[in-house]
Amino acid sequence: MTRRVLVIGGGIGGLCLAHALRQSDVDVVVHERAAVPSPRHRLRITPDGAAAFRACLPPPVFGALVATSMRYTNGMAAYDEQLVPKWEHDDPDDGDPDRVDAVDHRTLREVLLTGLGEIVRYGKEFARAELTPSGGVRAHFRDGASDEGDVLVAADGADSAVRAAWRPADVPRDLGVRAIVSRIPMARAIKGGLPDFMRDRFTSVVGAAASFGLLPMEFRPGADAEDYYTAVFNAHRDDLGVPDDVLFGLSGGALREVLLDRTAGWHPDLHGLFEHVEPAETHALALRASVPVRPWGQGPVVPLGDAAHTMPLSGGAGANVAAQDAAALRAALVAPGLLSEALAEYQSDLVRRGTAAVEESVRLAAGSMRLD
Repeated sequence: MTRRVLVIGGGIGGLCLAHALRQSDVDVVVHERAAVPSPRHRLRITPDGAAAFRACLPPPVFGALVATSMRYTNGMAAYDEQLVPKWEHDDPDDGDPDRVDAVDHRTLREVLLTGLGEIVRYGKEFARAELTPSGGVRAHFRDGASDEGDVLVAADGADSAVRAAWRPADVPRDLGVRAIVSRIPMARAIKGGLPDFMRDRFTSVVGAAASFGLLPMEFRPGADAEDYYTAVFNAHRDDLGVPDDVLFGLSGGALREVLLDRTAGWHPDLHGLFEHVEPAETHALALRASVPVRPWGQGPVVPLGDAAHTMPLSGGAGANVAAQDAAALRAALVAPGLLSEALAEYQSDLVRRGTAAVEESVRLAAGSMRLD
């Protein structure tokens, strides 16, 4: 039986699923709200995540992912805000030329859009969904259009409009922490005096009232891209001292001033880093977690990625778990037998995988910041 799948959301998980289904000759369409570029920030890729991307993507697309990735991160180290060492962890290079440690978010999404032009439809803001008499589902959009399929996949992120309409009680818990995520060009940071021991590894700084992560994104030789650091500053909203209604309306330049103000007493080499923050690539967000991760019940509407299991940035698991969801859902949708049973099994697997990832991310966050 030929099935038609509606994917709401053209992010990492939704595009991975589209590739996987297309390779399996499943009729799939991706409805995306807007053709807005993803931020230029680093995403960690785990071995399990890389395996899921490989399983979902055509070989040329996966090859492009590898070619535009960072192959190896030289371990990690932690310090206090005066750069007094706390601990370090080495990560030996395994010599695998196809190893993927990290990717640039925007570049990854551009790679994932390769070959999907005719099935990604922009300008489709989800409004509501309804079951059809045949057992399928019809999605309605804000522009008045609608589309019908056998399955609707909510792949529209942590602020999922599908979840808000279909599962309004499943609201991710606010952990109380506010993160300011920014990008710092590597050459500028090094020229500005970044210490040698912070240049080629993940650096974690745990202060009295805030934490900070500096993550290198150094592309492979030959890549047409500028190396940079993703900088993530975390503080509880009470310690940050900027009300949410103000914080989330600040420009990138104003957020840089917040960073400089809140780190004024830190070691000069740390404080000086924030002078090089790129305002256009700086934004604030609230850390949230889906606790517990719940299945969406029986029926043709199922979640994928952050729509199902929102988690904090700590650990960098989000993109990896979304790719694993996509690989698992593809297997469910092409399996013989009853679709309802396959989707129920997929959701059980998603809850198990998502719960483990959320719990680990929250545990890591609690080790370096105060949570509600």
